[in-house]
Amino acid sequence: MDGVIGPGGSAERNGTTGELETGGAALAKGAAGASLRISGTHFPVRTLGPGRRFVVWLQGCALACPGCMSRHTWDPLGGSGHPVPSLLALWRAALAAGADGLTVSGGEPLDQPAGLGALLAGAAAIRDEALAAGSRAADLLLYTGYEDEEIDRNPSRTAAVRLADALVTGRFRIAEPTALVWRGSANQRLRPRTELGRARYAAHLERTDEGPRLQTHLAEGESDVRLYGVPLRGELAALERRLARAGIRLDRRSWRP
Repeated sequence: MDGVIGPGGSAERNGTTGELETGGAALAKGAAGASLRISGTHFPVRTLGPGRRFVVWLQGCALACPGCMSRHTWDPLGGSGHPVPSLLALWRAALAAGADGLTVSGGEPLDQPAGLGALLAGAAAIRDEALAAGSRAADLLLYTGYEDEEIDRNPSRTAAVRLADALVTGRFRIAEPTALVWRGSANQRLRPRTELGRARYAAHLERTDEGPRLQTHLAEGESDVRLYGVPLRGELAALERRLARAGIRLDRRSWRP
């Protein structure tokens, strides 16, 4: 998840775009004409999956779960459009810098199924190229608010998640807090889907983490502080109180209307 606090103005977006280096034919075919509307990107993130991860937050969410910390990602016209190859160039660079995986969150990624499928297909191809060249195995983790059955009965969603190594599924329910790692409410499921996913996530299915579970980031030249992770119940309110005691007044919080 991705939160924003700041003294006002529009939320700044993290990450830059670049040109995709030459890859395999399947990558070029699947990603060349695809695009995604995103809220931002960041590397490294340590709070949305195991290890150091490259994270892409997609823009737009029709589910709008009450209590969501990422309200700034709901508007489907917000954020900015990016060709999938530019995002894959950032993924390639993150792998070269030692990324352990890719996490796609939002917003709601499955509200853009075609672009998401192209992103995951391209990311898997680049990952496999790097693995063949001697790099470590990097997994692909997808967050979605849709339930398992909502994915399984929808062909476009099923196709989009095909290459994900693991999914976190289910609406965020503010009345069902949990300490389960990388999940915001007790109903959400962590579902390994591939051999790599099972190897990487089996030990975390029931693992709990009492926090803190947020990573903060203030980019050079920005006034907004970005919060990366899945907070425990009360963690955001505690952060607001600490800032108030320090004399820092917040004009805007992405988790409040």
